[in-house]
Parts: sequence; C-alpha cells; structure tokens
Amino acid sequence: MLKFPHRMRPRKIQIAVGAGQEGRIKRLRQIVTGLVRYERVEPTYAQADEARQYAERLLYLAIKNGDKHKETMEMADYWLLEKDLVHKLFKVLVPRYKNYTTCFTDLHKLAVEYPGSGLPRAVLELRGNPWPPIVPRQRDTRYLLSNILLAGARKDYHISKQKAWEQQQQQQQETSSATLKSSSSSSSVDSGIAEIDREVRQEEGSPVDEAAPSSKSSSSGPQSVADR
Repeated sequence: MLKFPHRMRPRKIQIAVGAGQEGRIKRLRQIVTGLVRYERVEPTYAQADEARQYAERLLYLAIKNGDKHKETMEMADYWLLEKDLVHKLFKVLVPRYKNYTTCFTDLHKLAVEYPGSGLPRAVLELRGNPWPPIVPRQRDTRYLLSNILLAGARKDYHISKQKAWEQQQQQQQETSSATLKSSSSSSSVDSGIAEIDREVRQEEGSPVDEAAPSSKSSSSGPQSVADR
C-alpha cells in the first residue's frame, strides 16, 4: 500500500487553539488539496509527514480503481476541497504515476527558522513536478578529460606500487634462501672439521689404549704371587 516508512499512530501536529479534531482534519485536507494544486507545499514537518500518507493513499486508490469507482470518487471529493482538482487527479496525475513502482511523493526537511516559531519545516512535493529540484542533480563528470587523465595516473601509480611490493618480496625470499644455504654449508664444514679432529685423536691415542691392558696384567701378576 504505502511504499515508504510511516508511523502507525497519528502525529501530534500544531493547529489553532480550540480547533480540536475537526481543525486537525481540516488542516490535513488543506495540505492535500494544496499538494494536488501546486504539487509542492511547505508546511511544518509533522503536518507534512501526516498529510503525505493520505495523499499517497488517495493517489494509490485513484490509480487502482479509476474514476468509475464510487468509493474512490467519494474519497477524492472529501480530501480535495477544490472540486476542479478531481479532474486533475484522474486525468493528469493518474497517467503520470500508473507505471510507478515507488512512492509518488518526496519529503524534504528544511532548516529551522530563527527567529520564528521554532517548529521544523519541510517540503512535501509530488514527483515529476515542474518546479526546480530541491536536491540539485549531480553532473556526470567521469568522462571529462581531466578526470580521465587522473584515473589513468591513479591506475599507473597502483600498478607501480604493486610491482615494487612484489620485487621487495622476491628480494626477501632470495635473501632468506641465501642465508639458509650459508648456514647449511657452515654446519657441513663444522661437521667435517669435527670428524677430522676425531680421527686425529683416535690415531694419537691408539698405542696408549693397546698398552693399557698389558700394564694391568703385569701389575696384577706380583699381587697374585704375594697372595700365594
């Protein structure tokens, strides 16, 4: 139904003192009538947000049921205080919005005026209205010569940065592999030196190891004679 976020409960809106509920409904009908007439109104934000729901509902039923539906015609006659706007609703606005898949209105917040009442104001407008846009449309400047050159320079900078990073990683890998090779070669040299040293020690100590048993046997001989 309503194609925008909305409050489920009615808002508290500022109306004349003592107007009551009739004054509230009358103010909302005035805003809806002015919106269909001028296609842009500037009430307070609370009034615009509240009247927007009724305007969207009126447009939705007019598009859905057409001008032959009794209840829709009664609803249009109630909300539009100026009866010539019923013709505009069905002959101008319905053809404009019949293919819309989004909401039919836009709501923009305005700055708070000071000095003034202090109430936040807003702009409620129909989409596709002939007035200048509230939010200026941004120009597409992607294909300007300066932007094309800047985009090319930015691309070249990122490519060169990526290449420099890859070269740095490759140098680090080469350095680490060279360090591993040098450490392995030094360890092999150390093991070779230790093996040579062990062989030299064995060659020098071999006569001593062979003489050790004879000395033990000679020393044990006299002991055995003395024991006897």
